[in-house]
Amino acid sequence: MPIVLSGSMRKGAIDKIVDKIDHLNNEDLQRFFLKLAKQQGFFSQVFDSLKEGLILINDKGKIQFSNPIALSLFGNPAQGITLGDLEIILGKDCSWSTIQHTETTISHDIEVSYPEHKFLNVYITPIGSSKQGYMILIRDETYQHKQNQETLEAERLNALTLLAAGVAHEIGNPLNSIGLHLQLLARKIKKLPTEYQDHFQELLGTALQETERLDIILKQFLQAIRPSKLNREPTQINQLIQETIKLIRPELDQRNIIVKTDLQENLPLLMLDDTQMKQVFFNLIKNAYQSICCINGSIFITTQLNDNFVQITIADTGSGISPEVMGSLYEPYKTTKSKGSGLGLLIVRRIIKEHGGSLTIASQQNSGTTINIFLPILGNQMKFLP
Repeated sequence: MPIVLSGSMRKGAIDKIVDKIDHLNNEDLQRFFLKLAKQQGFFSQVFDSLKEGLILINDKGKIQFSNPIALSLFGNPAQGITLGDLEIILGKDCSWSTIQHTETTISHDIEVSYPEHKFLNVYITPIGSSKQGYMILIRDETYQHKQNQETLEAERLNALTLLAAGVAHEIGNPLNSIGLHLQLLARKIKKLPTEYQDHFQELLGTALQETERLDIILKQFLQAIRPSKLNREPTQINQLIQETIKLIRPELDQRNIIVKTDLQENLPLLMLDDTQMKQVFFNLIKNAYQSICCINGSIFITTQLNDNFVQITIADTGSGISPEVMGSLYEPYKTTKSKGSGLGLLIVRRIIKEHGGSLTIASQQNSGTTINIFLPILGNQMKFLP
């Protein structure tokens, strides 16, 4: 009699067939095993098409199945995933000793650095009421984590923008008034007897300097976070860099710092706001030479065409950036300079983002810093100089 199996095989059906296997003819057995093979192939396709990594472990601790996504998360090991891999890459929470004591479903988030830096959600659950095995589902949430970070950053900048409006009103106007009254006071001091003038002028000079410094900080703060309208024009990036170097040359010569350039010829014209991009290069070159503690240091500036981007690299032989500082480079007022405002890189990043570009910073303490800027080449920007 032919054996008909439903798509989802009833519990105990296989046991019944095993009991009667001696009484089944070859044709019935063939149908049965073909059906099993088809079902196995179907489920393999389902597991392979999952966007999450799936690992199945039996009750003895042997990994029975790993889908392609799981293998890729572990660097595609040739021998397949082992229990040792689970503990090394996912941590002790995924060791076999921990898994086999799992009574209920657990889920936790982890950050891994090997084989790539990723943020993962790991879901572990026993299979069956009598713990016939365990299932581990691994979801890669790196992209979502990045999106969340960008959302938080956007919210923080929006908050700072609202704060900036209040600061401009509450501090800016009184600051201007203080400056005007100090100038009036300076005129009055000139009418005092000579023996009093020197003393009061010294005090007045300090007050004026501090007022000017506050005004500069206020303007930098507003410039760092306030959206600005770009005045884009076709720009030759090499020429812009050379003009910026010429502008800052006196300060470089004073420190005996050499700027070496390797600018690729015939780069496409880019639609840029040249004034704002000059400020980017000015800030970065200034940061570079200020990081060089001794004289006769060097700054290297290169440009090249890189796929759909023009890449500008600014590298220095300075003191580098410590890991602690690297984590807060773009936080306002975080600076290692005695007279710095901590807004320079925030301004640089904002300008580059508004141009549709990106910025990467690589540094090691006492080994210098390398900054890469990538500016996109868009349709009408593909115009080459003759």
